[in-house]
Amino acid sequence: MPNPSYPAGPRVNHVGFSVRCLESTIRFWCECFGATLVRQGEMSGPFLSHVTGAPDTTVKMAIVEIDGFPVELLEYALEAEAPRGGGYSQGVAHLAFDVDDIEATLGSVSLHGWQAQGEVQTIPAGEKKGTKVMYIVGPDGCVVELMQPPREFAE
Repeated sequence: MPNPSYPAGPRVNHVGFSVRCLESTIRFWCECFGATLVRQGEMSGPFLSHVTGAPDTTVKMAIVEIDGFPVELLEYALEAEAPRGGGYSQGVAHLAFDVDDIEATLGSVSLHGWQAQGEVQTIPAGEKKGTKVMYIVGPDGCVVELMQPPREFAE
């Protein structure tokens, strides 16, 4: 049954993994699977906490691409061990979807027991500037990232 919150349907954006050691994980993906390292960086601050639900932390990140598909690798620097099932726990994967209306999608998924991990944030700079993002976690612990690309307005 079509869902009005997804007029064009969600579109897969990337898959992400929370990892123990970013450098060794990059080597694994590139040496074992022939992935290409696209970019690396570091994030921290309230933006990261609001999107992922991770308390004050820093994350080293990398995007590798395999067969044209982006894989996000995230190494969180946490003060304490992450609770199981959090989107930032080591070994947890998340699937990211582009959606047309993140607020409507959040309303729809909440009816099915999925919970936002913080507050919707807008990426301030870089390749995805203007994209609204939010992690959600389902009743069974599955993690999904919602991404609403910026809308371009014709003038």
